Parts: sequence; C-alpha cells; structure tokens
Amino acid sequence: MFRHQHILQFSNPLSAVFPFQMGSLEFEHELNDISSFDNQSLNPLDPEEFRRQGHMMIDFLADYYHNIENFPVLSQVGPNYLRKRLPESAPHNPEPIEKILQDVQNHIMPGITHWQSPNYFAYFPSSGSTAGFLGEMLSSGLNVVGFNWISSPAATELESIVMDWLGEMLDLPKSFLFSGNGGGVIQGTTCDAILCTLIAARDEMLTKIGRDKIGQLVVYASDQTHIALQKAAQIAGIHTENFRVIGTTKETLFGLSPELVKFTVKSDVEAGLIPLFLCSTVGTTSTTAVDPIRPLCDVAKEYGIWVHVDAAYAGSACVCPEFRHFMDGVEGVNSFSLNAHKWLFTTLDCCCLWVKDPGALTRSLSINPEYLRNKASDSRQVVDYKDWQITLSRRFRALKLWLVLRSYGVANLRGLLRTHVEMPKLFEQLVYGDSRFEIPVPRNFAMVCFRVSPEAVAEKVSKKKVVTDEEESVNQFNEKLLESINASGRIYMTHAVVDGVFVIRFAVGATLTEGRHVTMAWQVVQEHLDKI
Repeated sequence: MFRHQHILQFSNPLSAVFPFQMGSLEFEHELNDISSFDNQSLNPLDPEEFRRQGHMMIDFLADYYHNIENFPVLSQVGPNYLRKRLPESAPHNPEPIEKILQDVQNHIMPGITHWQSPNYFAYFPSSGSTAGFLGEMLSSGLNVVGFNWISSPAATELESIVMDWLGEMLDLPKSFLFSGNGGGVIQGTTCDAILCTLIAARDEMLTKIGRDKIGQLVVYASDQTHIALQKAAQIAGIHTENFRVIGTTKETLFGLSPELVKFTVKSDVEAGLIPLFLCSTVGTTSTTAVDPIRPLCDVAKEYGIWVHVDAAYAGSACVCPEFRHFMDGVEGVNSFSLNAHKWLFTTLDCCCLWVKDPGALTRSLSINPEYLRNKASDSRQVVDYKDWQITLSRRFRALKLWLVLRSYGVANLRGLLRTHVEMPKLFEQLVYGDSRFEIPVPRNFAMVCFRVSPEAVAEKVSKKKVVTDEEESVNQFNEKLLESINASGRIYMTHAVVDGVFVIRFAVGATLTEGRHVTMAWQVVQEHLDKI
C-alpha cells in the first residue's frame, strides 16, 4: 500500500520507477491505467471493502442454501460448457464483485453438482455446517502458513489439542494421543494419510534390512480397499507386482479375511518377499463393509507388518458408543485416520490421522534447511507439523474442526449422526416393501445398496430379446435405471460393482437431508422404474 501511494506522488510514474527509456506504447498505456486507479483499487485487502464484499458473499451463500432444492442435484451441462461462456482471456481492468457474482449465478451454478443438497445421496457425504464454513472463513482470513511451531504457535498447538479431543471422543487408546506419546495431525485427505504412513513403514523396514531391498516389500489390501492405497504404493516405490489385492466374498460381508491374509503373507515370506503394510477399512467405499481389525492385527504382529486403519467415512460415526465395536482391536494398529470433512460437519479438507509413533513419520518426512531453523524447533519441545506430512506449507485447518466441536458439542454431534443413520433405515424398509427390489448386501451405517431384482428384470426385459448373460442383463437394467434417475436432476446416487453385481448406493449424510427427502427419493426411484 505504502509503495503504491508513494509512486502516485510522481507526475510521471514511468520516470519515477523506470529511469530508462521505454518504447512500448502498451506499457505506457498500462502505467496510465495504474495512475488513474484510486487507492482502493491498489489495495487488495482494504478492510472496509472487505467488509462490504464479505457481507455480499455471505448473503449470496445464504440465499443459495435457502434455495438449494431448486437446483438439479447433478449438473446437467456437457463437457467444455464453461469455455463457451467465458472470455478467452483475463480482464485488463478490474471488474466489480456485483458483476462477478452475477456470472457465478449465470455460468458457474449450472456446472455445480450440489453436494450440500438434501437430495444428494451419491458417493459419501461432504457434510457442511455453519461452524465449518465460518471456521474455514476464519482460517482463510488469517491466512497463516503453519509449517512449524514458530510460524504460528497457535496453529500448531490448537491442532494438537483438537486432535486429542477428537481422539478421546473416539475412545482411541491413549497411545495414539499426545498425552500418551502418540499424536495426531490434520492432513488434506485420506490419500495423504495413507501415503505418509506407508512411507514411514517403508523407511522403518528398509533401515532394518537395507535400502537395496525395496523391491522385496509387499503391501496388502482387499478388493474393497480404497484406490488411494495403490496410488500411495506406486509413489512410495513399491513394485506393482508386490501389491496384493485379496478377494472378499458375500460370506464375509465383503470384509477382509484374516485367514486369507495369513495365507497370502506366508506364501510371500516363503518366496523370499518381505511383508510391509496392511490397510484395513472401517466403512468401505462400495458397501461400507468393515474389516475385522483385531484378528488382522494378530496376523500382522506375527510378521511385523504395519497396520493402518482407513475409517475415512465411518470413523466419524464411532464417536457414538454404539458404533465403537467396529473399531475393536484398534489398540493393535500403528495408525488410524478418518475424514472429518465427510461426516463430521467440517468442510473439505480435514483428514485426521493418529499415529502411535510420531517419530516414524518425522524420521521419514522431516527436513531442516538453515532458513527454517529456530530456537523452539531446536529445543525439541514443540511440534513442527511440516515433518508429519508430504508438503511443507499447511493451512490452519484446526480452526474449523475446533469451531465445529465447540459450536455443537459431543452430544449434538452424536445426535446428528444418529439421525442420519435412522433415515436410511426408513429407505431400507421402503425397498423391502417393494418385491421388485432387493438389497444384496447388509446395511452398515447410513448407506443402503439396492437394485432391481433379477426376477423383476426378467419380467421387464422383452421375451424376444436374446440374453446370453442373465446377470449382465440385470446389471445393464439397473445401470439404465440409475442413469434415468440422475438425469432427472431430482436426486443423485452413484453405484458400485460388488462380486460382479451392479448395485445402486443410497448414502445419507448431507446436513440438510430430512425424512421427507428420503421418502421423495424412493418415489423418484419407483417412478423411473415404472417409466423404464
């Protein structure tokens, strides 16, 4: 601000800043434009203008949520729609926020799939809340870069405190908390959490056996494990042929079988390979299946395998005592993560990762150039979160989680989660009440997997049509039904293919969803089945 004001005191800004001759008419034109700006235009963070525009933005978003049910849930635009609507280059001169917000309404909104809509039942939720939004605003407004303690002590210390709070809410063993020599960190997403823990496990193992043996390390997962693990393994240098995908079955409710894991691990050891890392899941993406943590840990302990629990979706539910049995055996794992931005009303991104041995992370991920040295870090009495993650820079994410926990309290958060679990129970009853549908896998948490049954499809499909594969015909019919439903814009659901079966996933978790939305969603499903 001061520098720009100083420049404007000169009658010729060109001679003041650039004492040499410039021959570019375009450049002189730009400088003339600059000299005509008012002081407000030269200050990107004028407090009063921030206040004015901030109120406008809040009003815009409040109106959006007030009218959110008027939008088609799934965006109905085609590829490259926005390039046809917007100019080819950035504006030369500033444009008012009023015009920009009008363009958001006219051009951006048609390309938005409305994750916060009460009629959004796709993927997993990305639940929001007033406290989450305000926490995000506060974090962005302060805009600190908390890579180490001294860069913003409050950012580091609040994160440590909040992670202990949430760990206690989950009844995690004290060994995962800072008070018990463990610790927690807020990562961006599960992908970050898995990659960090896999790298820590890799380096611990290679320190023991020699770095030249990285080609012998093996990572284990089920066919329901999130693809983030495979991506992390590739980045960490695990050979593709050493990534084990262990099949699950309907008999095990698509959970990972400890017996199959032990058989696979034993075979690898006999082949001269080295078991390294096992990812178990609480709430898989396809069906919300749960892997049995305790017996898996028994196998892992026998072979010295690092166990990570990915509870990205369902971990939040475990703040309710009635769901904690899904975490039985967690005391035996090395690391545990959940996404508060999925189902704990905290905006993206906020992945909470706890580790028993923070030193395993810091030994792999720390880097200390001279320009980051300071007395606090040298004293080893503080946490430098840059050494707990892949990137150096980091946002003040703890603020929004802190606001959520304080604004709603443990009791109300549990109540909200229980309400979300009750609504899919209603949907489940509606499905069971229509003989044309079936539920191929049991419901866990707040998601129902359903489909039109093979018997109903057989009645719908023309007798003249030659069907070579009955199951494929059923899958195609259900896929067509889902496409029809989503194209209506009234609700949005996604699918999974489990053991060769195409299922439609109905996932409740949007903050604004009520029982009436669930009932309406079922009516939409029936209407489109009748239409097909």
